[in-house]
Amino acid sequence: MTNFTPEDLLLYLYKETSTEKTEAISNALQRDWTLREKLQVLVASMQRLDKITQSPRTEVVLDVINHAREQAEAV
Repeated sequence: MTNFTPEDLLLYLYKETSTEKTEAISNALQRDWTLREKLQVLVASMQRLDKITQSPRTEVVLDVINHAREQAEAV
């Protein structure tokens, strides 16, 4: 049985593994429930990361706009 690292599983999820490695991981997933569990943890993490939205505070945006305005006026 081949041991696959979390990095291998991430590459597999993002479809960045070679054809041979993809086939080996797919076969291992059919036989090894612990590997399937590890893959499911990574899938859940990816889904949570996809839901994260970040936006700057309004104060920061206004500071940037004001700075740009001041620089334009100085020219």
